[in-house]
Amino acid sequence: MQTKEKKRVLCAISGGVDSAVSMLILKNEGLDVSSATLLLCGNDAEAGDAKALSASLSIPHILIEKKDYFEKEIIGSFAQKYAAGLTPNPCVECNRKIKFGILCEYAKENGFDLVATGHYANTAFSEKYGRKVIKKADDPKKDQSYVLWQLSREQVEYAHFPLGSLDKSQVREIAENNGFVNANKKDSQDICFVPDGKYGDIVENTLKKQFAPGKFVTEDGNVLGTHKGIIHYTIGQRKGLGLALPAPLYVKEKRVDTNEVVLCPEEKLFSSVLFAKNINLQAFDEISAPLRIKVKTRYSAKEADAVIQIENGVTKIEFDTPQRAITPGQSAVFYDDDGILLGGGEII
Repeated sequence: MQTKEKKRVLCAISGGVDSAVSMLILKNEGLDVSSATLLLCGNDAEAGDAKALSASLSIPHILIEKKDYFEKEIIGSFAQKYAAGLTPNPCVECNRKIKFGILCEYAKENGFDLVATGHYANTAFSEKYGRKVIKKADDPKKDQSYVLWQLSREQVEYAHFPLGSLDKSQVREIAENNGFVNANKKDSQDICFVPDGKYGDIVENTLKKQFAPGKFVTEDGNVLGTHKGIIHYTIGQRKGLGLALPAPLYVKEKRVDTNEVVLCPEEKLFSSVLFAKNINLQAFDEISAPLRIKVKTRYSAKEADAVIQIENGVTKIEFDTPQRAITPGQSAVFYDDDGILLGGGEII
C-alpha cells in the first residue's frame, strides 16, 4: 500500500525564539521541513544561529542573500514615504515583498507545499468565503495578523503559522524544555533597520539629504516655535517636541510643502472618517456595496466598528465612534466579526 507523502514545509528562521519553536513544532508534527534564513540587514550573526539550530534538529538549512533588494524595496521605500510626510509601516511591505514574496517563489520552484513563519496568526479554510484565510491569533496580545494584510491570495495559500494557538510564555517554555539557547532572547520592539528608534537618521542617511528646521504652528497659523526637521515627528506625538507650552499639544499634521508641523489639543486628533488607497482584499473579491467591518488603524490600536464603501473610485471608511490620530501612510486593516483578516489599505 502506498504511503501518503509528507507535506514539504519551508520554515523561515531568523535566529529568534518564535521561528525556532515554529520549526520544532513542524518537525514534531512529522512534516518534511527545511529552514531558510533571509540575509537582509546586519543579521549575519542571527543567520549563523539559525543554521546551527537547524543542524541540531537535523533540518536542512538554506541562506538566501537579499541585502540589496531589501535596502531598495524596504529601506528605500520607507525613507521616501517618510520624507513625503507619511508614517509607513515597513513590516507590512516586508512581509509581502521579502518574507513571503521571496520564500513563496522559492517554495514554488522547489516543490514545497507551505511556507511557515513565526508570526502569531492562524489560517483556516473559510466556508463563508470559500477559500483559505488568515485569522487572528488565539492570544490577542500577540496577534500579528495586522502586518499580513498585503499578502496576495497565492501567498495566503502557502502561509502557515505554527504559533497561532500559543502565547509567548508557552513558546518560551517549549524552547527552554528543548534546550534552545535563544529561549529567553528578548523580543525586538523596533523596526529591524531602526534598532534605536531614530527614524529621522535612517531617512537622512538613506536619502543622503538633510531636512531643514521649520515652524511649529497651530491650525489657524500661529507660530509656536521651531521644529528640527519634519521627518522627526509623527501624528499623535506629544513628547519630544522641545516646546514650553501652557497645555499639552499633539502633532496633528505634517505640511511638507511649507515645512510646517501643525499642533493641536488632543480632542482635535479624533476623526470619524478615513480614506485609503492600494486596497488588497484577501477573503473576497470586491466591495460592491457598503459593508460593515471592523478596522484597525495602527498595530497597537483596538479594532473599531465601521462601514467601508467605494465612492467615485476612492475607498471611504466611516467609524461608529471617532478614532484617535489616524495617520497617513499607516495601514487600515479590515476584519469581520469572526476575526478573519479581510484585507486592508494604506491611509491617505
